[in-house]
Amino acid sequence: MKFLLIMHMNPQIWESLTEEERNEVHRGHEGFMETVQASGELLGTAALAEPAESAVVRVRGGVPAVSDGPYIEAKEYLGGYYLVECASRDRALELAAMIPDAGLEGVGVEVRPVVFSQVTSAAAAV
Repeated sequence: MKFLLIMHMNPQIWESLTEEERNEVHRGHEGFMETVQASGELLGTAALAEPAESAVVRVRGGVPAVSDGPYIEAKEYLGGYYLVECASRDRALELAAMIPDAGLEGVGVEVRPVVFSQVTSAAAAV
């Protein structure tokens, strides 16, 4: 079974951490990646830029319109994800609990089953 382990970012919470606490989170991600790579459960991962660097494309009447910024205003935004393949939902929950973000007060890691996925050779190279 494939699961997306979704990490939501809250800039206020991140900014409230000390530099050492932030470094601990980064080290925790390195350790998590080593664990799921060694177990063969990691299919992919990505960290995303903050919403201020994003754009939204809407097509109306066949004409694309691009606007800056996130689709909605929110305190939290999608910061990144791990795509894993594991034996069960329980194992996916166990893996999510290993991600350091799950231990930060005020944020968590969302675990969502993947119902369809396709990997192309170009995507696998990223």
